[in-house]
Amino acid sequence: MVDSYNRKMNSENDKKLNAETHSPEHRPIRSFVLRQGRLSTGQSRAVENIGPRLLIPYSPTTLNYENVFGRTAPAIMEIGFGMGHTTADIAESLPDKNFIGIEVHTPGVGSLLKMADERGLKNVRVVQHDAVEVLQHMIADRSLAGIHIFFPDPWPKKRHHRRRLIQPDFVRLLAEKLQPDGYLHLATDWQEYADQMLEVLSASSALTNTAAGFAPRPAYRTESNFERKGLAKGHGVWDLVFKNKR
Repeated sequence: MVDSYNRKMNSENDKKLNAETHSPEHRPIRSFVLRQGRLSTGQSRAVENIGPRLLIPYSPTTLNYENVFGRTAPAIMEIGFGMGHTTADIAESLPDKNFIGIEVHTPGVGSLLKMADERGLKNVRVVQHDAVEVLQHMIADRSLAGIHIFFPDPWPKKRHHRRRLIQPDFVRLLAEKLQPDGYLHLATDWQEYADQMLEVLSASSALTNTAAGFAPRPAYRTESNFERKGLAKGHGVWDLVFKNKR
């Protein structure tokens, strides 16, 4: 969850960004350069043995959710699930919904696959690819019941704010994929980023806030160990839940 879009852009990204000839406001949403980290034996085995069953290979072809899951049910996407603990918890608590997790970090992919297998979760599938390309090429417009993005990298330095995931162009793309009345749920522990998220989402003509500002944490989003430790230290966490109003 925290690690999904957290600190995944390295010096190679900086070179690419600095070499970009377009002005920042016209610069397209970019993916990141992957840094894999250490893959445990259990995670490796999960990718090898469980992956063929639960991994969806990236392909510029629109997904048929009924074919992928073997049933008809509301589809919810989580972008950047990190090690997958929250994803598994939510999928387990909402067995009547299908969950598509997007993550590029192989240890996280292996971790979620392992948990899904151990818990017998039949409503989880994983795409290991850049979320922007998945949304653009694999997800039909108005097809998702919900989208979750929990604790994306806040890029706290002002000069890095343009690297933040939640930007107007990306929010427009997300809104296009939501069903009428589908929801977008964001969470962050960085207040300044929370304020920017609220500003960007509130400016969207396609979305409406379900709360007067920040939302109470929905019951389905369980607190992670990371979050509990932060709250114990007096840190805040801000949830935003917007709905598609078109």
